[in-house]
Amino acid sequence: MRDLVRQAPLVLQVTERFRGLIQRGDWAVGARIPGEHQLAGDLGVSRGTVREALRALSTTGLLEPRIGDGTYVRATDEITGVLVRDEVAAGLTAVLDARAGLEAAAARLAARQAKSDAVAALEDALAARAAAHEARDRAGYVAADAAFHRGVVVASGNPLLLRLFDAVEGVIHQSIEDTAVFPEDPDVRDAHAAIVRAIRARDAEGAVAASYGLIDGVKEYM
Repeated sequence: MRDLVRQAPLVLQVTERFRGLIQRGDWAVGARIPGEHQLAGDLGVSRGTVREALRALSTTGLLEPRIGDGTYVRATDEITGVLVRDEVAAGLTAVLDARAGLEAAAARLAARQAKSDAVAALEDALAARAAAHEARDRAGYVAADAAFHRGVVVASGNPLLLRLFDAVEGVIHQSIEDTAVFPEDPDVRDAHAAIVRAIRARDAEGAVAASYGLIDGVKEYM
């Protein structure tokens, strides 16, 4: 690890090094990281420098110091870190409303591009979703539905929207789990297909309407 340069402030360099270890998964979420003494020795810096870097990442929510037990990885990015650090808890309706805004924005952008590979991925996710529903495979159904909604965001081509989606993927997945019912409401099923049709047809406003309609249908069925 001893390849730090001296031009930039050492604390900043060490902070970014630790951030990279978290983002690559070398320091996994939930794992306890090495102690200050070991980290300082590995990098050839003072324990004070390491301590400041760890404090900076704890402030953003990526790390969690536990008195008498060490420091643990809490999240892989700052958005998730803030949610976890501040223990933000939202009701299901609030989560669905937030999803509607994010997914409608993504669907509009996806329709403006209508890339064939993105549309094909959405159709594959719909097929997997239908097959799991037919088989009464709840876990497979939830996974396919989550893949579909992430696919819409991927199809938008906007990396920031995708990062936002991935940052709250846990609560989104839980909302899908909480609203998955068998048999499925036909209106909810049709709304998924309507999103794909609108994206394929480059109908941006139709894609937005279908996205909001999907969430409204889920809320009504609840």
